[in-house]
Amino acid sequence: MSQEKVNRYKEEKANRKKTMKKEKLKHNLSVACASVICVAAIGWIGYSAYGYFRSGDDTKVTQTEVDLNALNDYMNSVTAEHTDSTDDSAEE
Repeated sequence: MSQEKVNRYKEEKANRKKTMKKEKLKHNLSVACASVICVAAIGWIGYSAYGYFRSGDDTKVTQTEVDLNALNDYMNSVTAEHTDSTDDSAEE
């Protein structure tokens, strides 16, 4: 059993450079991925905040046209009926 441990140690020592290289690559990839995710999250938060605060600064004036002809006609007819009824009551 002791010989097995010695052989395993020698094998690990022989492959130590490869193992260290793989571990270093994995570590660097995980750091790079985490950095990209953090930059993307910070960028998204900044863009959202800019849009939120910029929306309050809308100085753009929108002009809306409303056709009030029907309302004016109705009001004129009501006014005409009202004046006709007051003229009739005044004559009586």
